[in-house]
Amino acid sequence: MKTTHGTNAHGGDVRLTGLGKTYGAFTAVHPLDLTVPEGSFFALLGASGCGKTTTLRMIAGLEEPTSGTVHLGDQDVTGLPPYKRPVNTVFQSYALFPHLDVFENVAFGLRRRGIRNVKKQVGEMLELVQLGEQARKKPHRLSGGQQQRVAVARALINHPKVLLLDEPLGALDLKLRRRMQLELKRIQTEVGITFVHVTHDQEEAMTMADTVAVMNGGRVEQLGPPTELYENPRTTFVADFLGTSNFIEADVDTRSGDDLVLRAGGGKLVLPSARNSGPTAAGGKVLLGVRPEKISLVHADDAGRIPEGRNRITGRISDSSYLGVSTQFVVDSPVCTAFEVYVQNIDRDPRLVPGTEVVLHWNPAHTFGLDAAQSPPAGTVDPAGGETAAEEAA
Repeated sequence: MKTTHGTNAHGGDVRLTGLGKTYGAFTAVHPLDLTVPEGSFFALLGASGCGKTTTLRMIAGLEEPTSGTVHLGDQDVTGLPPYKRPVNTVFQSYALFPHLDVFENVAFGLRRRGIRNVKKQVGEMLELVQLGEQARKKPHRLSGGQQQRVAVARALINHPKVLLLDEPLGALDLKLRRRMQLELKRIQTEVGITFVHVTHDQEEAMTMADTVAVMNGGRVEQLGPPTELYENPRTTFVADFLGTSNFIEADVDTRSGDDLVLRAGGGKLVLPSARNSGPTAAGGKVLLGVRPEKISLVHADDAGRIPEGRNRITGRISDSSYLGVSTQFVVDSPVCTAFEVYVQNIDRDPRLVPGTEVVLHWNPAHTFGLDAAQSPPAGTVDPAGGETAAEEAA
């Protein structure tokens, strides 16, 4: 599968060509072609065992590819050991030197290269990660987020062409993780070098990355900007992995201008042709998708107030959960037995309780279409442990 982003080659692009990895009979990464543009924040996103960490380790030189090449700019680094590649890696376990203070942890790489006057460079790097006042503290006196920033500073001070981040926020609690997402994005913007970030957290990838590659079963299922992947997924796996989707099996009826008219549960639904990656001919079966937050929900008595041109289905509320910002409703309808709807808690209709007859409606432009012949969304993980077991053995 060839997946590239950007049209012009740059000196600092990361180019993977036919890059693959097998462990015996198990294929961790199917041969892939992937270009990470110079200066971008790129995320490899997927569940455990999907091949994302193996791909990162092959870029770093920590894993030897079974096939293919790794180029950093014009340089083929496939055969080079990790220390000869212009990359640095930040892992989930920050591996800071406990006996050295923050300043000396960051200065370590410079001193190893024989650079004596390190004060200016280390000072600038500590200011970048906003740790100037912590310079003489030992790592154990820092918070998890501060330790993570020390690890980033230590990696960046060597001026790598590429910074590789392997689940760097996984050890942090939710609030700190969200704050560090913004911090990492700020740092990447300021230094302007290429970041390649591995994560299983879709919110993390979408918050930070310019481009996201969603991996499943050792392959890239879809690649693009976060908004494109979320609004217009091309597979059921991508649609379900990035948030929640409601799916309706429908038949193509006719074409109306730039739209397809579909039949489902005795009613008609409209799908923009540009947002359909499924069949287009009459009689073809399409899996129509819509996100829960795109849907409005009204009491059946108010159905007459719904504007013309909206997709609509009828149903009965089977469950509701108060989530603070919104309420999650589950609606049983003729076209979907568990339709999820998120309604913001602003002037919420008190009549909307389990057992109530309701009408769901949404803008057809918020609908996407997939091939109904696709298998249901599910990750492909090697039963023997796949990527994780193989890497632990390595």
